[in-house]
Amino acid sequence: MDKSATGSGVRSEAAVASQLQNLVVDSQDVNDFLSELCDYAARAISGSMELPVVCAVTLSRRRRTTTAAWSDPQARLMDEIQQNFGDGPCLHAMHTGTTVLVPDTRKDTLWPEYSEAIAEMGQLSVLAVPLTLDEDAKAALNIFAPIENAFDTDALESAERFAANAQSALRLAVRVATGQQLAADLRAAMESRTAIDLAAGIIMGQNRCSQEEALAILVKASSGRNQKLRVVAEQIVAAISSEGPPVTHFD
Repeated sequence: MDKSATGSGVRSEAAVASQLQNLVVDSQDVNDFLSELCDYAARAISGSMELPVVCAVTLSRRRRTTTAAWSDPQARLMDEIQQNFGDGPCLHAMHTGTTVLVPDTRKDTLWPEYSEAIAEMGQLSVLAVPLTLDEDAKAALNIFAPIENAFDTDALESAERFAANAQSALRLAVRVATGQQLAADLRAAMESRTAIDLAAGIIMGQNRCSQEEALAILVKASSGRNQKLRVVAEQIVAAISSEGPPVTHFD
């Protein structure tokens, strides 16, 4: 367990930022990062408050809202209950970009049905902090505590500072994932281009035609067979090669 997130609480913003950056580097993808983020948030905030809390991250992208990660199964359930109601502190924080505090779920009048459900599950305080991402995506960190009035001014400010570091790390994780996808798309495009160019060369040699004419033959074959151009190209290359489809050498 990371000592910077327990014991005497969060040691410093620098320690938190450093740990979150490490999570970005060590995570396999954005979902993995969000899961690690929730675990770390629960440990860090629990240590800072000397009170056990559970956390969940709600993510809204392309008009679809989901519980992206959670530190505890109960946190996931409470977050999904909120989505079923269609409104609540976390959703409000996410859509308005403002922090929302429910000091006592047994007395809440803004979202009474949701708060009553949460209170019955033993969580009496809720703090929702927005995570600013980009124009197409919004997120919020939902923190649940088992006692009323759990989040005083210091705890609230500490949670907001944590969220500020978390959103920076999340942006980085998204950019890394986007870069990886772009690289994969580029590799696929280059491999596709390699197969098509080789097939065109074969057709040019066999038919003594121009590259333009060879590509036209490929397109016609693709349309006639109802297959992708790359697939037809790989079949042509494989037909005259014992080594199978062409392989790019970019590594």
